[in-house]
Amino acid sequence: MAVAFHALNTPAGLKKLDEYLLTRSYITGYQASKDDITVYSAIPSAPSSDLVNLTRWFKHIDALLRISGSGVTIVGFAPVSGAVATPPTGDTKAAAADDDDDDDVDLFGEETEEEKKAAEERAASVKASSKKKESGKSSVLMDVKPWDDETDMKKLEEAVRGVEMEGLFWGASKLVAVGYGIKKLQIMLTIVDDLVSVDTLIEERLTVEPINEYVQSCDIVAFNKI
Repeated sequence: MAVAFHALNTPAGLKKLDEYLLTRSYITGYQASKDDITVYSAIPSAPSSDLVNLTRWFKHIDALLRISGSGVTIVGFAPVSGAVATPPTGDTKAAAADDDDDDDVDLFGEETEEEKKAAEERAASVKASSKKKESGKSSVLMDVKPWDDETDMKKLEEAVRGVEMEGLFWGASKLVAVGYGIKKLQIMLTIVDDLVSVDTLIEERLTVEPINEYVQSCDIVAFNKI
């Protein structure tokens, strides 16, 4: 079923979206999609911090776009008048003057050591940048189980979200009843595959001291490539 949002440039519209994201990590489904980019691009600026769910989602989508290098296109809006500037005639004259000076340039001069080093550094930078852009991402739904019904679930979630790693982004969460008064934390996260291993995250971060005071175990419920 299609989801519709209205007046995202008003406090009332943003509040409705914040309420919608209370139990969701993304606009639709369990991973980032074009729907998220569509809504993201319709919000004129970063939301107020008192809209907790919207702020979390907005920062998450913004981070994904920065990592992937994706652009955002807003359909149905005319370009701002004067957005594309016409080069002044002075620039044309300067370019012509540069052409006249070309006769004085030695195109076959010997390359200096400094120039060689600079060229190598540029090549390495381009290679590293290309490799980073090729890194895949995954959306993960995880169950985090406490020791018993006396475990403070608020502190458990704070401990889990306190784990920070490059390429790790925590999303929405909710408590799910297990039985006998025990609830588990179900939480979404997005990872950059080349930077974060879910197995390592669980074994070396989420089930060791001091977090294991609250966390008994972690299970992967869903794992999807983005």
